[in-house]
Amino acid sequence: MRLDRFLGQHRALGRRTVRRLLAAGRVTVDGRPVRDGHHPVDGFSRIVLDDEPLQGKQARYLMLHKPTGCVSATFDPRHPTVLDLIDGESDELHLAGRLDFNTTGLLLLTNDGHWSRRLTRPGGHWPKVYRVRTEDPIEDHYAATFAAGLHFRYEDLTTRPAVLETLGRYEARLTLSEGRYHHVKRLFGHFNNRVVALHRERIGPIVLDPALAPGQYRPLTDQEIHLCRQDPETPP
Repeated sequence: MRLDRFLGQHRALGRRTVRRLLAAGRVTVDGRPVRDGHHPVDGFSRIVLDDEPLQGKQARYLMLHKPTGCVSATFDPRHPTVLDLIDGESDELHLAGRLDFNTTGLLLLTNDGHWSRRLTRPGGHWPKVYRVRTEDPIEDHYAATFAAGLHFRYEDLTTRPAVLETLGRYEARLTLSEGRYHHVKRLFGHFNNRVVALHRERIGPIVLDPALAPGQYRPLTDQEIHLCRQDPETPP
């Protein structure tokens, strides 16, 4: 929304009055005087008229090390959810992407819908990196098949290229640029090789903090938040 429209709607002010207030430097946004009525604002902009705060919702961005045995949801009648791991008020938080019940690793939570939509939009193609352990040995030819893409019958589509790095006979690192239902398990299921453990290490430029034990979380740094506002194709 534009600043002049916000002021007009919030205080029922006419356009001429709004222009005078802005020209006089009586309106600040995030601590800085703004005279341009076209200045963009959103639900997290701290807007002050003279000394009266008109809006100032606090944005929250969290990195969580998801443990096994909890649901990536805001509510579940049978199982604990990731929000149960967050201290204090968490009602406004939502998940920027999900992990299966027994999948561990990096999960991002926020109350900033614009930020999370940018991170998870279908055409965004942020890379997601997983550490995978399988029941049977991982054969050399898996990598070429994943890179070429596999047809998923349910969605009637061919997956985008995935990068497989073998770390051992039963362990690998897999990089995806899209997210499909049970994506990793279905890729390895093509070779009838069951995934027995799955752990997400990274989403785009955000790497799971090694200091976080399962179930622990921390706020994202300003740099991490900023990096997720860039284009996926733009190097950090």
